[in-house]
Amino acid sequence: MSLDLDFLYNMNEGPLRSGLIVLGVALVAVLVAIFLHRLGVALVRRLARGRPFTTTATQVTFNASRACVILFMLRIVLAGAPDNTPGLTRISYLTSIAFILALTWFLMRCVKSVSLTVVNLNPYDVADNLKARRILTQTRVLSRSAYFLIALLGLAFVLLTLPGARQFGASLLASAGVAGIVAGIAAKPVLGNFFAGLQIAFSQPIRIDDVLIVKGEWGRVEEITGTFVVVRIWDERRMIVPLQWFIENPFENWTHTSSTILGTVFLWLDFSVPTQAVRAEFERICQTLPLWDKRVCVMHVTDASERTMQIRLLVSARDSGSAFDLRCQIREHMINFIASHYPDALPRMRAELSSRNQPDALDTLIDGAPGEPLKGQP
Repeated sequence: MSLDLDFLYNMNEGPLRSGLIVLGVALVAVLVAIFLHRLGVALVRRLARGRPFTTTATQVTFNASRACVILFMLRIVLAGAPDNTPGLTRISYLTSIAFILALTWFLMRCVKSVSLTVVNLNPYDVADNLKARRILTQTRVLSRSAYFLIALLGLAFVLLTLPGARQFGASLLASAGVAGIVAGIAAKPVLGNFFAGLQIAFSQPIRIDDVLIVKGEWGRVEEITGTFVVVRIWDERRMIVPLQWFIENPFENWTHTSSTILGTVFLWLDFSVPTQAVRAEFERICQTLPLWDKRVCVMHVTDASERTMQIRLLVSARDSGSAFDLRCQIREHMINFIASHYPDALPRMRAELSSRNQPDALDTLIDGAPGEPLKGQP
């Protein structure tokens, strides 16, 4: 049994022969594109050795750039293919769309490489990370805005390749009076969050890892997307807040200018407590706690009522998390110290029984009120 190949020699200049030739040339073009891509990437890495951006870009954009080179070579092959090649128009159309999508993918990966390089050059997992968090916030917000614009442009170019796209555009412009109003109302939340994201990126009322009080909840900014902010609450919950909310509503930012913060501990004690002894013990315990940053350690009597006086212990820490733990440690130690050395100084409820013009208080407690029988007696 042998394979009859005579039909290959008997083929004339018809569609089948043109299709086979184009297919063969296309396969060779793909192999050449892969080889040239690898050669170009290796050359760029060698020339840009030690440069963070170029090194990251060649890694992040490798697949996308390879797809662009392959599709570009296929476009060259299809442009020179004979007109009688089967399905040439449809294949050329699909290749053009794929090439536009590949370029869109490549541009988005370029933005991603820039974002990763900036983040790697500015680590924010350090004590004084204000500058790094500012750069990180700008990078993330601007990169997501760039993703949106690149995707929008890519979609627009794809639509322009559709048959009848100009007619569709003309009909859309003709009905712009009504459609523009409807589209504007529908897109208001999206556009509002988009411009709010740009405003946050430049004015920076919030940044990544900022400590916020949002709607009465304490948490850290975990992520800033193109439409909302993820706030990680202290008990591991997540609060999702639209970007525009931070532009239109007041909120507390504990780390806007610095991560350092002051913490307070309030004690309500009896008037008999020796304040100098309490102050000395407070200053001594601060010196032994590693969470104290050695900036502020002050005690004041800030208030007094008819029963107790209020003592405020003011301490400083390098960040809000350390301040919370430091306050808890100081509160626990000072309560134990006062309970051990001055137990009578803890808050007490005073009561006084007056015997003026009244029967003896002890007799009243024992015998009952005058004229009233004791319980259990007839």
